Amino acid sequence: MNTLTQTLKRRQAIVKYAKRYGVSKSSTRYNVSRPTIYKWMKRYDGHLGSLKDESRKPHHHAKQHAEAELEQIRNMRRRNPNAGIVVLWVKLRRKGYSRSISGLLKVLKSTGQMAVKLPNPKYTPKPYEKMQYPGQRVQIDVKYVPNSCLVGAAAAEAAETGGYFQYTFIDKYSRFRYLEAFMEHNTYSSSEFIKHCVKRFPYAIECVQTDNGSEFTNRLNAQCSDKETLFERTLRELGIRHKLIKPYTPRHNGKVERSHRKDNEYFYVKNYQVTAFNTALYAYATPLEARQDTSLENLLRVMNYNMFVTIDKAEDKKAEAEIIIEVFQELKELQFNPKSIYISYGDSDT
Repeated sequence: MNTLTQTLKRRQAIVKYAKRYGVSKSSTRYNVSRPTIYKWMKRYDGHLGSLKDESRKPHHHAKQHAEAELEQIRNMRRRNPNAGIVVLWVKLRRKGYSRSISGLLKVLKSTGQMAVKLPNPKYTPKPYEKMQYPGQRVQIDVKYVPNSCLVGAAAAEAAETGGYFQYTFIDKYSRFRYLEAFMEHNTYSSSEFIKHCVKRFPYAIECVQTDNGSEFTNRLNAQCSDKETLFERTLRELGIRHKLIKPYTPRHNGKVERSHRKDNEYFYVKNYQVTAFNTALYAYATPLEARQDTSLENLLRVMNYNMFVTIDKAEDKKAEAEIIIEVFQELKELQFNPKSIYISYGDSDT
C-alpha cells in the first residue's frame, strides 16, 4: 500500500477517535499533540485528500522585489529587448536599481524576460573581381618554414639565425608564382623580394596586394602608423600601387593563402635533403620545362624524399605496368631511393 495513503488513513482514524472520545484521549492514545489534532479536525471534510500536508512555501520574502522595481525592470527590458544581463543590470543601476546581478537574473528567468537573441547575420561575399591582364594585381604573403622540415646545412643555418621565411608572389591573372626564402622577416626582406619579383615577372606590375603585417605596412602600428615602411617606399619608387586587405581577413588574399596551404601539404610535411633552401623552393615552384636543368636526375636531387611521376594512360593495364617498371628501373640506375612515389595519369588524376 502507498505510504501516503497509510499516513492519511491514520490521521483519519485519529480525527474520528477524537470526535468520539475527545482530543485529550486521542492525543494520549496516538501520541500526537493536541494542536495537531485540532488542525486536522478543522481541515477534515470527509475525504482523505483534505488531510494532506499543505505547502510550507512562504507567501512572500523579506527581500523580494517590490512592485516598483519589477515595473522598472519591465520598462527597461521593453526598451532594450536584446541587451544581455550585464548591460541591462548596468542600465538599471544608473536608474537607481540596487539589487545584485544574480537577483536580477532570477527575476528575468521567473518572469520570462530574458534577452531575445538575434540571429547571426548571413555573410554575403562580394562578387569576385576578375583581372583582365597579367600584372594588373598580384598578391604577396609570408609563411614561416618549420625547422623540422630542414636537415643538414639548412637546418644548422636555421638553428643559428632562427629559421627561414618563405615569401610568395602570385599573379591573380596568370597564376605565375615566384618564391624566395629569407632569414629575416622584416620590411627590408619585403623590399628586396619585390625587387626580385619585378626582375623575374615578365610583365609590368601595376598593383601589389598584401595583408597588414609589419613587414609590409605600419597601418596597425599605433606608434608610427603614418611612417612609410621601406617596402612601401620601394613600391612608390617602382611606380606600383599598394593595396591593403581588410585587417584579420586572410580570405581576401585567397590566392596566395591557398598556395601556402598546398606548399604545406606537398613540401613542408617531409624532410628534404637540401643545402640551399632557395634551390629547393625554385625547383618546387617553377614548372619543369622552365628550369635550366630539366633532367630527372636534377629533379630528384632537389626533391628526393617524395617522387611524383606523370605517365600517359595506355590502352591496357599491361602496357601501363611496363611504363611503371621503366620508371623504377631509371630510378635504380640513378641510385635514388625515394620514400614515396606518386603516379598519376596525364589526363586525369588517380
